[in-house]
Amino acid sequence: MAAPGENLRINADRLWDSIMEMAKIGPGVAGGNNRQTLTDEDSEGRALFKEWCEEAGLEMGLDQMGNMFARREGTDPDALPVYVGSHLDTQPTGGKYDGVLGVLGGLELIRTLNDLGIKTRHPIVITNWTNEEGTRFAPAMLASGVFAGVHDLEWAYDRTDAKGKRFGDELERIGWKGNEPVGQRKMKAMFELHIEQGPILEDEGIDIGVVTHGQGLKWLQVTLTGKESHTGSTPMPKRRNAGLGMARVTELVHEVAMDYQPHAVGAIGHVEVYPNSRNIIPGRTVFTIDIRSPDKKVLDTMDARIREGISTIAEAMDISYEVEQVGHFDPVTFDEGCVKTIREAAERLGYSHRDIVSGAGHDACWINRVAPTAMVMCPCVDGLSHNEAEEISKEWAAAGANVLFHAVVETAEIVE
Repeated sequence: MAAPGENLRINADRLWDSIMEMAKIGPGVAGGNNRQTLTDEDSEGRALFKEWCEEAGLEMGLDQMGNMFARREGTDPDALPVYVGSHLDTQPTGGKYDGVLGVLGGLELIRTLNDLGIKTRHPIVITNWTNEEGTRFAPAMLASGVFAGVHDLEWAYDRTDAKGKRFGDELERIGWKGNEPVGQRKMKAMFELHIEQGPILEDEGIDIGVVTHGQGLKWLQVTLTGKESHTGSTPMPKRRNAGLGMARVTELVHEVAMDYQPHAVGAIGHVEVYPNSRNIIPGRTVFTIDIRSPDKKVLDTMDARIREGISTIAEAMDISYEVEQVGHFDPVTFDEGCVKTIREAAERLGYSHRDIVSGAGHDACWINRVAPTAMVMCPCVDGLSHNEAEEISKEWAAAGANVLFHAVVETAEIVE
C-alpha cells in the first residue's frame, strides 16, 4: 500500500468550524452540550450531519438501530470499505468534542479527498453509531454492540430510560429507524479518532495517542434494602440504614481498585436514595458500580471481591441486597496492522506519539470483534471529559485528524 505524501493535510479551520456548528445543536447550560441519544436534539444533529455528507457527494445508509453510514465510492466496486467514525450523542452535561471529533474528522478527510481529487480503490464509509454514551439507555455502545453481535436487536429495542420510554419507540419517534439489517456490512478495517478523556497526553506534551488496548469494564447495579424509619426517634442500634450501606460499599469499591494500581479504576456513579427525605433514614438505595482494567483477571477478581464485600456489609447491617450486571466488555487488543498504520502515519507527519490504553469504552471496542480496528487519540485539557468544560485546541484536533486521514487513506489505497 502506498502511503499518502507527508504534505497531505486536512483543512484544520473547516474541521473546527464544523465542530463548533454541531455544538450549536443541543447546547448545555455551561458551554457544552446536552444532545442525548434519540432526543429531538439528537435528531437535529443527525440531520445536519446527513446534509453535510450529501453536500460532499456521499450516499447515506441507515440501519435498524439508527446507525448512519455515509459512503464515498471507491474505484473497485468489489473492494471492502474502510470505515471511520464515532458518535454524535452526548452526556447530559457533555462536551463539544467527545465522539463528535471522530465523526466530523471522518467527514473532513472525505472533504479533503474531494478537494484534492484523490480517488481510493476501497470505498470509505463514515459512521455515526447510535447511543454510544449509554447515559439515557444502558448499556453504553449499544448499537455497535448489536452490530457486532454482542446484543440482540429486540433486547436493545426494549431498553428503557428513566421515564420508562423504550429505545425502539424513541428511535421510531425521531425518524431515524432504518430498514437495513444490523451487522450485515463487511469492513476491511475501522478507525476511530477520539479525545483521550484522560490527562496522559497533555501531561507528557505528546500530540498523538496510538491506542493499542482498551480497558475491560463491568457495570454493576446494586440495590440495598433496609427499613425506612424516623431519623430522630429510631435508636442507633435499631437502624437498618441502606444509605450507610451504600457509603460502606463506596469505600469498598475504592479500596479494591486501589489494591490493583495502576491497572484498575473503580467508583460509584448513578445514585438513587429512597424516600430521599431529610428526616427519614433511607430504606432503599439503588446505585451503579463502574470497575475497569486492561487485565481480564484483575477485572474478574475485583468483581468477585466487591460482590463478597457487599454480602458481608449487608449481613452485618441486617439489610438485603441485589447485584445485577448491567454492562460488560472484556479488555480489547486492537489490530496490530491498524495500530502500526496509525503509528507510522504519526511518524510520517512529524507528530510526537506514544502507545496508550483507552480508559473509556468506545464503539471501536465492539467493532474490533468483527473487523480489524484501531484508534487515534488527541489530548484534552486537564484530561477532562463527560463535562461541559471539556476542551481541546484546534491544533490537537488537526493533528488527530491528519493522522486519521493518513491511516484511512493508506488502508483504502490511493489510485494513482
